[in-house]
Amino acid sequence: MASNPSTSNPTGGTPASGSPATSNPASGGAAANGPGTGTGNLLAQGRRQARIMRMVNVPMRAVLSLPFPTPLSANLMLVSYTGVKSGKAYLQPVSYARDGDTLLTPGGGRWTLNLKGGREVRLRLRGRTVPAHADLVGDAAEVERLLGVIAVGNPRAMRFIPIPRRADGRLDPDVLDTAIRHGFRIVRWHVGGQP
Repeated sequence: MASNPSTSNPTGGTPASGSPATSNPASGGAAANGPGTGTGNLLAQGRRQARIMRMVNVPMRAVLSLPFPTPLSANLMLVSYTGVKSGKAYLQPVSYARDGDTLLTPGGGRWTLNLKGGREVRLRLRGRTVPAHADLVGDAAEVERLLGVIAVGNPRAMRFIPIPRRADGRLDPDVLDTAIRHGFRIVRWHVGGQP
């Protein structure tokens, strides 16, 4: 599974997966209570997962760059963009789910700052390179709705989003608000020449 800067831990800027400290939002479980459920645990877990994902990204880039669709490309794509400040070219594997004519990627961290203002990027999507631009969605109600779309379209992506659900099935509003304050967004990709 590719590292996904778009599925970063909103409190630490590194990926984090579901753990005993948080429930998997896709499963609708509640957050665990007790020791080890604090932000420090999520940060350590996120750093550990980020190291692993940096290693996994190397072969992921190769597979996702192939000129034909692969099983991995059903839910993963490559984003090619240029850093606003650095001018450096980046090629990053990210997860996605379809939502009508757009694609959705859960995103957090500094990489999303390179998408502001509708800057054009290139997506390597199912064996084809297509132009796209992104909207960064930060409204809590819309983020929750779009996370529901992602949970249906790409359930594995939800393992990287440590926002627990309450007993009524809704995302914990305090955790969601904190995540958004720390930069968590849904990246809505508008693709030219949608495959």
